[in-house]
Amino acid sequence: MPLILGTNSIKDTGYDVANSVRLNRGDSPYFQRTPSSASNRRTWTWSGWVKRSGLGNIQTLFNGSDGGYPEIFYFAADDTFIYQHDISGSDYKLISSQVFRDVSAWYHIVVAKDTTQSTETNRLKIYVNGSQITMAESALGYPPEDYEGAININDVHIVGNWKTNSYYIDGYLAEVAFVDGSQLDATSFGEFDEDSPTIWKPKDVSDLTFGTNGFYLDFEDSSALGNDVSGNNNDYTPNNLAATDQSTDTCTNNFATLNSLFRSRFLNNGVLSEGNLKLVTGPTDGDKCLFLTTQGVTQGKWYWEIKDVGGGRAMIGVGYDSISSFSDFFGENSPSNGFAVYALNGNLYYDNTNTSYGSATSANDIIMVALDMDNHLCWFGKNGTWFDSATQSEIENSTSTNDATTQMGTQQNLNSGEPVFPLVADSTSLGDIELLPNFGSPAFSISSGNADGRGYGNFEYSVPSNYYSLNTKNLAEFG
Repeated sequence: MPLILGTNSIKDTGYDVANSVRLNRGDSPYFQRTPSSASNRRTWTWSGWVKRSGLGNIQTLFNGSDGGYPEIFYFAADDTFIYQHDISGSDYKLISSQVFRDVSAWYHIVVAKDTTQSTETNRLKIYVNGSQITMAESALGYPPEDYEGAININDVHIVGNWKTNSYYIDGYLAEVAFVDGSQLDATSFGEFDEDSPTIWKPKDVSDLTFGTNGFYLDFEDSSALGNDVSGNNNDYTPNNLAATDQSTDTCTNNFATLNSLFRSRFLNNGVLSEGNLKLVTGPTDGDKCLFLTTQGVTQGKWYWEIKDVGGGRAMIGVGYDSISSFSDFFGENSPSNGFAVYALNGNLYYDNTNTSYGSATSANDIIMVALDMDNHLCWFGKNGTWFDSATQSEIENSTSTNDATTQMGTQQNLNSGEPVFPLVADSTSLGDIELLPNFGSPAFSISSGNADGRGYGNFEYSVPSNYYSLNTKNLAEFG
């Protein structure tokens, strides 16, 4: 499958997507609108960019309903993609041969329908990342010729949920567009990069003819996330969404999150939510969890923050993807694959030992992390002050006197050539935690607002000069 520009970006392009919307399944988020009149129910096209967070449950992209008979497309519990239409109680269904389980990448999905076509396979076409995918027929398969479906009827239409079931999206949406009256292919919404022809990227869709019930949601107005900018004013009403659900994590600049796929190595029961930017553990969540991010680095200088909501005793720092057990992480099986690990009780942990460092955190403290992969150094701080008398100037000039790696003797482990990933962890001895990592696109309100030197990211505290937020544009330049 072609790559997405926001996943492996090699350069900036002329068209940038500014915002997405973060949908947290536990909040029951969705957008809805009821058209004042029906329009073309035979021919239409839906396009959207999706970054998944949770997997393994039904998550709906779009649906309309003719009474109790829906027309709908969604990710299934097995992570396939399904288009389904119910005609008088009979299911017509198409199921992808592929599964979609990458929580680090943006997918571009186009569903294009035209039941006036005499060839049944032309009546419904689905594209992912610019290429038409194979859909297997299930039940009655493709819609009948000239079939008028429930999408574009004058009944409720929903983005992000199923009208009659709680099948909410868990992830991010960007550039959601609906064209009423035309069956378009993926090239109306995106294009392959001319210099890197395996990379699929979005393009400006504002000049499309959207038709009567067409709409274009760009999510750029945080006070009206369902604002239609197609010119039709077919606004969708947001439900259970707030201004903080607007995100700068998009298909043209993909930000790091915690990696929900990493849990399987540790039998984790810690709960990720808020687009994989919130981690909670509790009494029934098991005794250990550890998550790395979706993006790692081998060089460059990087900054992020973590809000300790509950005042718990989590562990934060950096480590290798080769961590395979907690013994490996703590260094009980030397050498350690986790290092420069600061516990929120005021200790550094490495090679099955610990030493006092900094101070313990209280509820709603914000931990700062500065990682210098060029000089193999790492600093931690809290609420605007760096630990152990380290200064902003020291960090910017890579002076190693007061950094955590010098104190623990771990600089050499940052120089293996393997990618290093930010991490968060919990163990039985440190108690339950609630953390909100911020790699530049936070899931919580920032009272000040500080970007890196390229203008990316939104942080509570000043980003050291020449340090950058973790996103694909910065990785392409410095990582």
